[in-house]
Amino acid sequence: MPGTLAIIGSGNIGSAVARSAVRAGRHVVISNSRGPESLAGLIAELGPLARAATPAEAARAGDLVVAAIPLARYEQLPRAALAGKTVIDTMNYAPAVNGWARPELDADELTSSELVQRFLDRSSVVKAFHDVNGRLLGELARPAGAPDRTALPITGDDPEAKARVTGLIDDFGFDTVDVGGLAESWRIGPNTPLYFEAFVGTVPAGLSLPEIYAWLAATPLIPTSAAEVAELAATAVRRPAGFQIGAI
Repeated sequence: MPGTLAIIGSGNIGSAVARSAVRAGRHVVISNSRGPESLAGLIAELGPLARAATPAEAARAGDLVVAAIPLARYEQLPRAALAGKTVIDTMNYAPAVNGWARPELDADELTSSELVQRFLDRSSVVKAFHDVNGRLLGELARPAGAPDRTALPITGDDPEAKARVTGLIDDFGFDTVDVGGLAESWRIGPNTPLYFEAFVGTVPAGLSLPEIYAWLAATPLIPTSAAEVAELAATAVRRPAGFQIGAI
């Protein structure tokens, strides 16, 4: 029986992951900074497997916990309630978009996921779902063994935590490619082919951020195998940290 998935953050990624979890038969406890009452509409959509809570309540309830908030607010995660938990880091560093910058990230002294792991020092952080949206999780999901099954990349320092996340991704209808430790998470982050491009093709040049979002919402998706994901991760080139418009 699948366990309970807790989600902190109810935006695009958090809501998409919640929908996939419910489709997979998992119980979901979802939270945000505005309070459980603000989630009434989403809970009604998700159905009886889902309930709303505060971030700390969700963290305590989950067998796995998804952190789906802006990276700039990572220190608002309920650190004590997350102790001993596997935390899925979906957050991306995007100073060009939101103006929040950290010198140690800009200098490549550590990755954003290492920054989160340093804060959540009693949790096991796994980078995953940072490169998906609702369309991808819904349209590219396939049964195990399907010839066109897509693989999603992950990184993490705890093998047991990565195994738990791999099981969740399999439940969602995807294979997994383990790219290594959190220090290697730049290989699958912004400005690399595995940040959307592998699944949608080359983003047209010259688009604004709203235009990129509109293009991503309409362009056909591309099933991407585990072998292709592994090759893209292995050959990734490290560019300046943080999402840059037109850099992927």
